[in-house]
Amino acid sequence: MSQNIVPHTYKITRKERREANGHNSLLIFFTGLSGSGKSTLANGLEQRLFEEGYKTYVLDGDNVRTGINKNLGFSPEDRSENIRRIGELSKLFVDSGTIVLAAFVAPYTADRQAIRELVGPENYLEVFVNTSLEVCEERDVKGLYAKARKGEITNMTGISAPYEPPENPDVEVTHELGIEESVAYIYDTIKNQLRLKK
Repeated sequence: MSQNIVPHTYKITRKERREANGHNSLLIFFTGLSGSGKSTLANGLEQRLFEEGYKTYVLDGDNVRTGINKNLGFSPEDRSENIRRIGELSKLFVDSGTIVLAAFVAPYTADRQAIRELVGPENYLEVFVNTSLEVCEERDVKGLYAKARKGEITNMTGISAPYEPPENPDVEVTHELGIEESVAYIYDTIKNQLRLKK
């Protein structure tokens, strides 16, 4: 089948889309344990970017799993496939000239590295939301940790499945900073990369 696929080349380029939007396009990838605050920070950063005129879109773990990835479970293989598909979606958004913010546990280093390579290292910014397991369990906003401790959920990252923390994230924030402070810190760290390259 693959030998019959011939990609079509379109006339409008990524560079032209970026220029039309007036800013660079890239993937800002938030990773951390469930309950760490990834989606909250992605939402806060998107609001700030949107208010400043940037074209943005958020991909969130739970939201994507109700649609394009609804056929996937939480086995290691399905987790990797979940992230692979997110990488492909993100690549399309980056090509469209959009800043995409993705909030996913993405527990495996190899999967995050694969996304970095797929979208291009120059188009990838990794934000490690380094909230401790203890704090995430205290929050337990979805009730998942309690279920995992009772054995009602298997393959729960941080409990019965591993999380491999990023060794060299572009940005790292912890629960010790408030939401507004964290958003401001992330924005200040990445703002130069949002500008068009001359």
